[in-house]
Amino acid sequence: MTLLSRMIASLALLATPAHAIVGGGAPSSDGVGRSVVTIVGSRGNFCTGALIAPKLVLTAAHCVQPGASYKIVEYGADRQPQLQDVSTVVIHPGFNMQAMAAHRATADVALLRLDAPLKGKVASVVGAPQIPVIPGSRFTIAGIGVTVRGDGKSGGTIRVAGLIATGKPGTLQIRLVDPVSRGSSDGLGACTGDSGGPAFEDRPGGPVIVGVVSWSTGPNGAAGCGGMTGVTPLTLYRDWILQTARQWGSAL
Repeated sequence: MTLLSRMIASLALLATPAHAIVGGGAPSSDGVGRSVVTIVGSRGNFCTGALIAPKLVLTAAHCVQPGASYKIVEYGADRQPQLQDVSTVVIHPGFNMQAMAAHRATADVALLRLDAPLKGKVASVVGAPQIPVIPGSRFTIAGIGVTVRGDGKSGGTIRVAGLIATGKPGTLQIRLVDPVSRGSSDGLGACTGDSGGPAFEDRPGGPVIVGVVSWSTGPNGAAGCGGMTGVTPLTLYRDWILQTARQWGSAL
């Protein structure tokens, strides 16, 4: 299969509008979904990202590993998908794939530089969580992932979910759960394709991206979705993001 064919196959998985974040709702036209984008890879994977400057997308490092090429999906007025070129991918040097796979804290952050600004998208502000993050703190995640694990056609529509911090959140990792089910039964949470999506914290001036979705589990830590959502906070990585953006001529 050619590179273009694999890209088209990834788009086919996203062709059917459906729920994305498990149990999530659709964002309002002026809400956090304005910056959310779809990333597809030449190996058939798809992830979520967030526009943080006209030609700069923030996502998870594990979504854009070396050895593959990546594109951004744009939708025209006719809702037909088109592929936008990604000129450069930079992964945080502290990222460790083995740690990420084991749900341990790592620098799961990456930046994508685009050839041209995205149409119909508005960049979100990048910040860091208010410290200390305490259990019960509220966050909003957004993504284009699937609502049925293993069914790529159930993804492709931007959805959002309001979650709360649990356990002992810190500067390395924040674990989020549905405020009702609290991770013990099926509830709101990230799923396949939501990786790389933004985690927002409300501020007086509006929502600010303070983390990146890294992983999810089913209820009670089982494999799947709808239980716990792992977020990599930007506390330790915001300076790297700003420095990289400046090197690329993008002011955040």
